[in-house]
Amino acid sequence: MTSLVPDLPYWIAFTRVPFVGRVRIGLLEERFGSLEAAWGASAGELRAAGLDTRVVSAITEVRTKIDPHDELDRVQKAGVDVLTWHDPTYPRLLREIDDLPPVLYVRGELTDDDQRSVTIVGTRKPTAYGKEAARHLSGDLASAGVTVVSGLARGIDGIAHRAALEAGGRTLGVMGSGLDVPYPPEHAGLMRQMAENGAVISEYPLGTKPDARHFPRRNRLLSGLSLGTLVIEAPERSGTFSTIRSALEQNREVLCVPGSIYSPASALTNQMIREGAKLVMNAEDVLEELNLGAATAHQSPLPGLDEPVSGDEAAIYEVLNLDPQHIDDLSRRTEIPVTRVMGALSVMELRGQVRQVGRMNFIRARVSPAHDTRA
Repeated sequence: MTSLVPDLPYWIAFTRVPFVGRVRIGLLEERFGSLEAAWGASAGELRAAGLDTRVVSAITEVRTKIDPHDELDRVQKAGVDVLTWHDPTYPRLLREIDDLPPVLYVRGELTDDDQRSVTIVGTRKPTAYGKEAARHLSGDLASAGVTVVSGLARGIDGIAHRAALEAGGRTLGVMGSGLDVPYPPEHAGLMRQMAENGAVISEYPLGTKPDARHFPRRNRLLSGLSLGTLVIEAPERSGTFSTIRSALEQNREVLCVPGSIYSPASALTNQMIREGAKLVMNAEDVLEELNLGAATAHQSPLPGLDEPVSGDEAAIYEVLNLDPQHIDDLSRRTEIPVTRVMGALSVMELRGQVRQVGRMNFIRARVSPAHDTRA
């Protein structure tokens, strides 16, 4: 998938020059005909092309430190592909945004199917409710053939990536560092899995350390790579807002999972719903809003999930929801002895009908009509 652009080494080299982005790359191409010619231009020629002194100094300084062909060798040895905005495989949806990156570093593979994509973002400190919502929605969307895009951060991002992989789907991660600098470090293994079933992407060259200034820039790519952005739990002053803002500026849909009015973790999502964002309760809501077709088209069954519940299991399932409940509380609410509650929960957990989210705290794994015990 590596770019077929003949002067690719110079595109890579220019990503190492501060202050040179979309506008200046376009200017250099226009004035010099190629980035190879621009790389070899004198300081006077660069100034005559319209670059200010600061940018000219940055270019001339970097030229003394790196060799473009060595940079290409380094990237290839790292197993990273490089795409410029001239490449036919450059993501079509990303090509539509105003501030598209001239160069993308990619580990993995981008496909035409990735145009059928949804970005999932949210807080780095989700509640049990937020974690379950992310698992269910990401897994169901992936099962429906939708590529899940997120930012590889702790919390909702990581959960969304893993759920998509567990469902056998594709997922794309966008980083705010070089592809050889996993961030957060504990997601290095996740990145490897994603490269085998999707891709990890960055506009930053190899060796770039994570920096707080990179992530707002990264967020425009998160929203730009997909048809819509789904937000799952975001507090009032969440960094997620920059992704929402980018989506709105790019004329992409914003969808939100509602939360409790008493939960600070859902303050921003609830506010966005009040201001007109699509309220999402299940994957079908997302698919319908983005005109992506029926969710059942590619779904694979979950073993045990549709087995009927009865007796103790039915009583326990009736009082469970997505708010964690301790086994003692379940015993009191159902008037079933704790030992029998434990036995029933063990069976239901094996079936995938309930999930333990803390020490002896349980929630429904998901809501299924087959499990609705109400008359």
